[in-house]
Amino acid sequence: MNKNTNSHSGSNEVDSTNIFNPHNSHNINNSNNRNIILEDNNCTVVAEYTPLVNNSSMYQSEDQLEKEFIAQLKAQGYDYVNITSSHELVDNLRSQLYRLNQVNLNNIPFSDKEWQQFFNDKIANPNKSVVEKTAQLQQTNTAYELIRDDGSTANIHLVDKINIHANCLQVINQYATSTGARSNRYDVTILINGLPIVHTELKRRGVAIKEAFNQIDRYARDSFWADNGLFEYIQIFVISNGTETKYYSNSTRYKENNSGVSSSSSTGKGKKPSKQTSSSYEFTCWWADGKNKPITDLIDFTKTFFGKNTLLNILTRFCIFTTDNVLMVMRPYQINATEKILNRIDISTNAKTYGTVKAGGYIWHTTGSGKTLTSFKTAQLVSQLPKEQVAQVLFIVDRKDLDYQTMKEFNKFQEGAVNANETTQTLIKNLSDPNVRIIVTTIQKLSRFINNSANHKIFNDPTVLIFDECHRSQFGDMHKSIVKAFKKYYLFGFTGTPILAENHSKSNLGSYRTTQQAFGDRLHDYTIVNAINDENVLKFRVDYHKTFHPKDDIEDKKLSSINKTAVLQDPKRISAVVKYILEHYDQKTKRASSYRIQIGNKEKRLDGFNSIFAVSSIDDVKRYYTEFKAQQKDLPSDKKLIVATIYSYAPNDEVEDFLIDENLENTTGLDTSSRDFLDSVIGDYNQQFKCSYNTDQGFQDYYKDVSNRVKNKEIDILIVVNMFLTGFDSKTLNTLWVDKNLQYHGLLQAFSRTNRILNSVKTFGNIVCFRNLEQATNDAIRLFSNREAEGIVLMKTYDEYYNGYEDDNGNWVIGYKEYAEKLLTEFPLDVRIESEHQKKEFIALHNNILKLKNILTSFDEFTETKDQQILTPRQVQDYQSNYYTFYAQFRKNKDGDQEDINDDIIFEIELTKQTEYTIDYILELIINNNNKLTPENLKKEINSAIDSSMQLRNKKDLIVSFSNMLNPQTDVLNDWNVFIDKAKYDELDKIIVDENLDKEKTYKYIKQSFEDNV
Repeated sequence: MNKNTNSHSGSNEVDSTNIFNPHNSHNINNSNNRNIILEDNNCTVVAEYTPLVNNSSMYQSEDQLEKEFIAQLKAQGYDYVNITSSHELVDNLRSQLYRLNQVNLNNIPFSDKEWQQFFNDKIANPNKSVVEKTAQLQQTNTAYELIRDDGSTANIHLVDKINIHANCLQVINQYATSTGARSNRYDVTILINGLPIVHTELKRRGVAIKEAFNQIDRYARDSFWADNGLFEYIQIFVISNGTETKYYSNSTRYKENNSGVSSSSSTGKGKKPSKQTSSSYEFTCWWADGKNKPITDLIDFTKTFFGKNTLLNILTRFCIFTTDNVLMVMRPYQINATEKILNRIDISTNAKTYGTVKAGGYIWHTTGSGKTLTSFKTAQLVSQLPKEQVAQVLFIVDRKDLDYQTMKEFNKFQEGAVNANETTQTLIKNLSDPNVRIIVTTIQKLSRFINNSANHKIFNDPTVLIFDECHRSQFGDMHKSIVKAFKKYYLFGFTGTPILAENHSKSNLGSYRTTQQAFGDRLHDYTIVNAINDENVLKFRVDYHKTFHPKDDIEDKKLSSINKTAVLQDPKRISAVVKYILEHYDQKTKRASSYRIQIGNKEKRLDGFNSIFAVSSIDDVKRYYTEFKAQQKDLPSDKKLIVATIYSYAPNDEVEDFLIDENLENTTGLDTSSRDFLDSVIGDYNQQFKCSYNTDQGFQDYYKDVSNRVKNKEIDILIVVNMFLTGFDSKTLNTLWVDKNLQYHGLLQAFSRTNRILNSVKTFGNIVCFRNLEQATNDAIRLFSNREAEGIVLMKTYDEYYNGYEDDNGNWVIGYKEYAEKLLTEFPLDVRIESEHQKKEFIALHNNILKLKNILTSFDEFTETKDQQILTPRQVQDYQSNYYTFYAQFRKNKDGDQEDINDDIIFEIELTKQTEYTIDYILELIINNNNKLTPENLKKEINSAIDSSMQLRNKKDLIVSFSNMLNPQTDVLNDWNVFIDKAKYDELDKIIVDENLDKEKTYKYIKQSFEDNV
């Protein structure tokens, strides 16, 4: 049962004038609006939820789970309709759209001619892709023009976003289709006004929830596009095994890849969807209550998430369809924070507390949890309030390089919104235009505007100021001038690491010491512990390396008197640190692991991840950059790491308790030596990437280019002092090398550059410290989470992952060694695995070994020798061969094509690349053994390696053909290159003929694709 205070029952409905209806609830002149002075109860996210107690001990089948789910939906007011085929679905859609648009249609139903024209052109147009269908639902205006038989026109809405409860919610189950690539039958689908909008796929209790995800993946490929393509209108997927339930947007399934030879990326009727990027299960979400407690059981989830008011709010208000055609559905903590701010504005308006700290507050959402998305959506919804309540919304950033993606989103919502970020004059112009509802600017430009425009009318208008990152730059005179100038302000800040009593600055930065003093009450929090438990960010693994050793007879208390600076800057120490990084870079960043990632409109294959190196001062940047160049001087170009650096003026290089924001405007504050060195570094950069930046007018462009190349993993190591250690997000970063003192929020901000979710290969953020930051790390984690958080935020030790350990609940967690020994005992290689049950057990066991080995390989303690004490290289090879054989078997359809049709098996294919055998391995094997082994034994060795590699299995015919040509005189490398080059173009010529392609254009495209590594 839900607690009544500050909560709502998922089955209770609220009227259309509730406080969170964007078009009438905030209208202070609306007679229906309540004079709110207390927090409203009709929130999208329930304030606190107590799960139902289920005392049933009976086995529950998937069919029984489905019936229970539908019964709960019906109890919550959903209309159940028996629709199992395409024509029934279309007939229902027709009647529902008439019901919704009855007034616009003057109570005259669609004629057959009108309906066919509207349906074929606007809804089921075979040339519309999933992206275009999503855009139809997510754009502000969902109305389409219908030309009636008499020549008149009518606006037909697909969804009513003004009065959300005018929309009809229906539930169907076991919808069947046979016109796709394969016949399929779907579990439970929610129709809104007759369109399939939310789909739920179920598995029985005890079955891994990821299997439901895989099944939806198959439906997306096989049949969602079939019939009339109506299932491509699905916006949200829900997956559940009864015990665990998650949700995600359709963009987690569909990834448009516009770089193919085909001129169309459409997924219309009869066309399969375009290729999607690798594993995206990591981006599924838990639903939760206002205290961030996950609501996982299907019935509990249904009573909250599927509450009609909640679901309609999520679909119509808390989705963002980005300029990159990605649908993002907000997470519960993001929705909660947004509504807390909207609610505070209402309360402050009615209580007339605007212009005081009581009219605002701050949101504490940990770094990496999507604060900018939340603050963007908040600014967007606030700007839709009546002008009498809020004249303008100022979105304020403390750095000039507002993320390019965020700039595009703001400008999409309101053209020119980010222009105020360019010049103060543009800011003045926008603030003077009442039609400009959102303005994005920096705190520096806003401060200059205040100083130069004392009598501007905006100072007397109700204004909402939202700070994207309320860090220390808002705590000084600039902040004081802002709150003094605006007479009716509502002030809100977002931060991942608030300034609390324990970590406030010891220096004099004005009247404000803490975030609460500057911004008001904490309205919502979502700590790093919440984010890790929800799998929204990764844990950290921290290594501490001692780089100098005082004599044993020196007491610790005397160490402070040693000239540490001289020791830390000693050339021998610098050299040793660089040597360590170069030796361990591949290991820490998993350079041997490959995966695919969407970069802009292209899908690229990347090898491993990349890193940032944080150092204490600009002088240290010079030392380290020079040493990297020296140690890599004689390496071949393909073995060198790409090292770059960037810095600009900051008042102090090293600050003990926080990170200083460097001045990103220009480099004029730098001394001559530092600027000259930076010019030489940029010269190296220009040569590497064929560009022409400098430290003068081109510095901002250099900054943006460096940012993009780090995100695209074109830079291996970026050396910085303070830049990029706060507010910079890149999923490809997994390692931070640290040679500077960090504490509290500065430490956690810097560490958090590494822990963004990407795929199953990236399991944690790697922190490698060359200073003793252990106590500082523990202090920061305790401050920004709780005293028991270390075990949640930090990874276990190598020994624990290897040998196993006891968790906080006293349960034994099996380690790598025990799993490997179990594999040898239960599945000896000389005994054939016959039954499907045994194969599934083997796959599950092998998956656990792959996951643990993926973690262990990034520890310095890991060595191939130690690993081979349990499983020899040949055993690893043979077991992986079996794994791939079963993978092929379970993914084979009746016609012999490779397809994912078995939903009971999960394969960790990405992780097998940790032990992937490559063409280079095969060629080396041939070179070393061509004259030593008999042809028969050599072929056995080659076949064994091929069978244990997913990549090589696809090339088996080629490799076997080449091996049949071998003789003692074969020049293996040269002959292979000639052989494979001929085979490649023979195959390409065949495709060109079969598909009737333009040969010249196809050759040009293929050449470019190889160069772009796509």
